[in-house]
Amino acid sequence: MIRIGCRAHDYGKHTPVQLAHILHTAGYQVGIRLPQCYLYPKFLDVVGSLNDQLAALKLYQTENGLWRTIVDDETSYEEVSASAGIAAAMIAKGNPLHIKYINKSIPGMLANVSPDGRVLNVSGGTAVMKDADGYRGISRDWIQGWGQGLALAFFAGVLNYDNVRSDGAL
Repeated sequence: MIRIGCRAHDYGKHTPVQLAHILHTAGYQVGIRLPQCYLYPKFLDVVGSLNDQLAALKLYQTENGLWRTIVDDETSYEEVSASAGIAAAMIAKGNPLHIKYINKSIPGMLANVSPDGRVLNVSGGTAVMKDADGYRGISRDWIQGWGQGLALAFFAGVLNYDNVRSDGAL
């Protein structure tokens, strides 16, 4: 199969299927490979927003591989469920540029799992607070279901990483 791009003078004149038919009748074997997400423009808005958020968040990953409750405040504690959710989103995206941040988060996540499997240092919930001290003071004493679930999503994603496919919208 010969791989060719859409020529500039064909742009906008034919649908991809029509162009494939034209090229096929001219003797080319054509395969159309368009990521599924490009068929839904609103999906691209959402995935673009996620891409922007992950690109910004990776800059705030701590030395321990986690993220803080207030991401740009070094006096805020590292919050494990949020970190698991961010790293799981990076895994789900399938973007190869996220691999070093995913790998960095693994030891930090493992350090927050007790010997009996409980995920530790999960905040008691982040309601809208009146100031930064409100977020810094959220209890991490109780085992929270969302922390357990996000950690499971993260660890399952790590174990299944070789099977993750990019959504095509890096």
